[in-house]
Amino acid sequence: MRGSFARALTGALCLITAAAGHVVTAAPAAADSVVVGGHTAQIADAPWVVALSSRDRFGGTRAGQFCGGVLVAPTKVLTAAHCLGREVLGGEPWELRDFSVIAGRAALRGQGGQEVRISDTWVNPDYDPTSNSGDLAVLTLVSALPQSYVIGVARPGDAAYTPGTEADVYGWGDTTGNGTYASTLRTARVQVLPDASCERAYPGGFGVRYQRETMLCAGDPQGGKDACQGDSGGPLVAKGRLVGLVSWGSGCGLAENPGVYTRVSAVLPARF
Repeated sequence: MRGSFARALTGALCLITAAAGHVVTAAPAAADSVVVGGHTAQIADAPWVVALSSRDRFGGTRAGQFCGGVLVAPTKVLTAAHCLGREVLGGEPWELRDFSVIAGRAALRGQGGQEVRISDTWVNPDYDPTSNSGDLAVLTLVSALPQSYVIGVARPGDAAYTPGTEADVYGWGDTTGNGTYASTLRTARVQVLPDASCERAYPGGFGVRYQRETMLCAGDPQGGKDACQGDSGGPLVAKGRLVGLVSWGSGCGLAENPGVYTRVSAVLPARF
């Protein structure tokens, strides 16, 4: 969670509270303050971004959105493994009768796009919820989305992983770090950072340790741009390829605490 460990856990639990009729956090965001420090995104420019949704679990205020995902094949969506945890879903994924992805739609409660049910889930067997290493899951859709929605995945050694490379993170999560959730897709420009930046920020001890083998460090060296709660599982894209999934961090948009992403090239099995 931004603020402690896995971003989605905090974000999802806030949304559960809102759905239960307590504190509603889906207030409109400032025009230039999103994903923390970003701006509105056009779905036509990023058709591979999808929202994970269950109105039964999270209510209809945000069309049931609780995490992000990214389409890597017409019937395959990648997301964070922690998005499928019992703490978030209140049970197993197959127990959610309306577990779906919202695709082709920037405004969660807007028109257009498709809502497609999820028929199967695969969670990386090497995922460690204690360290958040290997934080990746694959969702299988009941019907195919257009091939034009699919984004390619960077492979090991891809130049997109070079520190200093500009990258874009997408999501519908917290826009301020204070529980102000977006209803329209947002994006922020960050950059791939050296592993050493996150190793300094997250050395272990009393907190979680950054592991360069399965994690990717990204953010703004000056701070102010970042993913946040509710963005978990959403894509980090560099040079037109998927390099990471929003996973965890401490705070939102803090220069000394960059975002930690799942290093997709190291965790995604070749069969996907």
